[in-house]
This record gives sequence, structure tokens and C-alpha cells, in this order.
Amino acid sequence: MGQQETISANGLEFACLTDGPMDGPLALCLHGFPDTAHTWRYLLPELAAAGFRAVAPFLRGYAPSPVPPDGHYQVGALVQDANALHDALGATSDAVIIGHDWGALATYSQLQRSWYMFFFQSSMAESALPLDDYSFIDGLWRDWSPGYDGSWDVAKVKEAIGDPEHILAAISYYRAMFDPAHQTPELADEQAAALLPTPKPTLYLHGRDDGCMLLSSIGSPLDFLAEGSEMEIVDGTGHFLHVEQPDLVNRRILGFLTAT
Repeated sequence: MGQQETISANGLEFACLTDGPMDGPLALCLHGFPDTAHTWRYLLPELAAAGFRAVAPFLRGYAPSPVPPDGHYQVGALVQDANALHDALGATSDAVIIGHDWGALATYSQLQRSWYMFFFQSSMAESALPLDDYSFIDGLWRDWSPGYDGSWDVAKVKEAIGDPEHILAAISYYRAMFDPAHQTPELADEQAAALLPTPKPTLYLHGRDDGCMLLSSIGSPLDFLAEGSEMEIVDGTGHFLHVEQPDLVNRRILGFLTAT
């Protein structure tokens, strides 16, 4: 069975769900918005059974991880966190990273779906998000994964951002996208590196019914991925495909990892 641990990295104490042998290759699983490390609950034991040291941190600002005192939420800061967790866990070059969410604004229809990113730029977002028991979050899960009952996962999101400090942290990820004033040179370098083509073969999975990131907006991901990468559209799933059809998604991820 997995457990929750606290891992010190990049000056923060990250709460992490962990499973698998301590000496296994690291599989670092990163969640997005609006979800938590709990959405990896089906994949972690499968990774562990395959011999991986599976670790799913609650990202900076998502309780029980702390709100970062530096206030940095840029992609570069997330890259630093991931690298620091890799080092803190004593991982080597055989480590793998598995991520979910954070999309594209490539088409007009995608802009319509991504309205929430622009709403988060307004000063009223902090007060609007908690209204009616965070019904905003319930609505996103319904719209992004049609037909899936995400009530358990949504409850965990509400725990993770259920106070003003953590609400502001979750919103700040999106404000950082449009606020270069708080971008340090070091973070800018990390962010630039993160936008380069992937250095290793990558598996890209996309739910066919994803109500957040339209298929028409993603172009051809294989053009930006290393040779040997694979892409698959998963039928019958929306945005949170790894909790909607965990058996199928887990099998696909493990098959790719063990093959490469």
C-alpha cells in the first residue's frame, strides 16, 4: 500500500503520495488544476508493481504542501521543483515523469474553453471561487469530463485549496502566465528549457471527449516530441482520463515505460 510522505526539495516541504520500492527508478507524477495528487491513486500501485518508486507530490500551494514564500508559480518554478524532487529522492537518469493538464491557447475555440484562465486574472476571482461550496470547481469537472462522477476528486480539491491562502496559490499559477514582472532570469531559463522538444521518447494521451483542451487545438504533438514518441486518443474519456478509465490508461502508460 502507498503512503503519504514529506520530502524536502527546493526550499519547500512537499507532501507526496508514494508507493513502490525505495531503490526502484523514480516515476514522478505531477497533477494539474483543479485536481490533486490523489488523481494518481490508480496509477501509483501499478507503477510500484512494475518496480518503480512512484511519487506524486501535491504541487506548491496545494495543501498539504505549503504555499511558497517566494510567490513563484511560473512553469520555471515547477521545473525547479521537479528537478529538486528528483535530486532529493536520489534518482538517476532512468527516472520518468508523468504529467497532466496545462494546455494550449492555439485556436479561437480553445480560447473559449480556456476562459477560466482569463477570469483568474481579475481581482474578484479569489472571492468568487469559494462561492456555493466551490461550485465553480464542480462545474469544471462536469464540463471537462462529461459523464464522469468526479465528486470524490472534487472533494479532495476543495481540501487542497479550501482557504484564502491556498485559493490564491492555485489562481497564481495562471496569473504567472501573464505576469513577466515576477520572472527571474533563472526561472526564465528553466521555462525556456521546458518548452524545448522533449529529450526522450514521450507518450502523449488525450481524452477524445476532453472539454478543457480541444483536440483541434493541440496540433500534432509528435512534431514536438523526441523520436520514438507515441500519441493516442483515448475514446470514452474526457480531461481527467487517468481516473475515468484507469485500467486502460495505466496499461498504456506501463506498456510504454517498460518498452522504452
